[in-house]
Amino acid sequence: MRGRALLVACLMLVTAAACGEDAGPSDSVVARAVASNKLTIGIRFDQPGLSRRTMDGRYVGFDVDVAKYVASELGVDEDHITWHDSRPSSRETDITSGITDLMVATYSITEKRKQVVGFAGPYFDTGQDLLVRLRSTDITGPENLNGRKLCAVGGTTSAEQVRDKFAQAVQLVEYPRYQDCVTALLAGQVDAVTTDDVILAGYVAQNPELLRVVGKPFSKEKYGIGLRKEDTEGRAAVAKAIQKMISSGEWLESLNRNIGPSGYRIPPPPQVTEK
Repeated sequence: MRGRALLVACLMLVTAAACGEDAGPSDSVVARAVASNKLTIGIRFDQPGLSRRTMDGRYVGFDVDVAKYVASELGVDEDHITWHDSRPSSRETDITSGITDLMVATYSITEKRKQVVGFAGPYFDTGQDLLVRLRSTDITGPENLNGRKLCAVGGTTSAEQVRDKFAQAVQLVEYPRYQDCVTALLAGQVDAVTTDDVILAGYVAQNPELLRVVGKPFSKEKYGIGLRKEDTEGRAAVAKAIQKMISSGEWLESLNRNIGPSGYRIPPPPQVTEK
C-alpha cells in the first residue's frame, strides 16, 4: 500500500497522542488519518471531468483521483473517504470548522485565502476563460461583454474580474452551481459563463454541438489542496503525495482519461512549491 513509509514515520506521533486527549481540530491531518483510518474530503459534485457524483452514487473526475491518491499516501483507502460537496462560498469555513480534512475542489491558491487556510500544491495550472454558445462568434474575449449578461457561481471572483478589468458595463448574474449557469446559457438567458477553462471544457464535452470555450485565457490560476493553516506537517505530506502522483505518471493518466476527451489541451505538470 502506498504511503507505508509515511505511516511508520507517524506511529510515534500517534502513540504519543493516544496518551492524551482525542485528536482535535488543530491536530495534523497526518495524525488524524493514521489514528482513524478515515478522511472527509471536500470536492464539487457537479463538475464534469473534474469531480462529479454520478447517478449511481460514484465519484469520478481528476480532482477525485487526486484526492484518492493523496488519501492513500496518508494511509486511507477510498472506501474510508467521506465526500463532502463544498461550494465556493463555503470552502474556507468547511476547512476551518473541521467539516473537511482536505479540500480538493478546483481551489485556486491566492494570498487572501492563505491568510485563512493552508495550501499544498499546486497540482494543476489553469486560467479563466469564457463559455459561450457555439454561434456566438462575436464574443472573442471578455472585452466583448459590455452590455451583455455574464454568469458565474456565487462565492467566486470570476465575474467581478471580468467587470473590473475588461468590461465595466457587463451585467453580472450569479447562480449556486455552474450547471445552473450552463442551463441559463443554453436557454439564452445569459450570454456567457466564466470560470477556469478546464471546468468549462467539461461542459463543452457534454454539449459540443451547442457550446464552445472562447480559448483565450485571461488569468493564471493554480489549484491547491486546502487544509488547516497551522498544519505544516500536513502541507508537507500532501505536497509530497502530489509530487509522487505526478512523477509516477498517474497524474497525466488521470487527466487524459477525465479531461482529454473534451479536446482540452492538457498543460505540463506544475512545480509543487506550496509546502
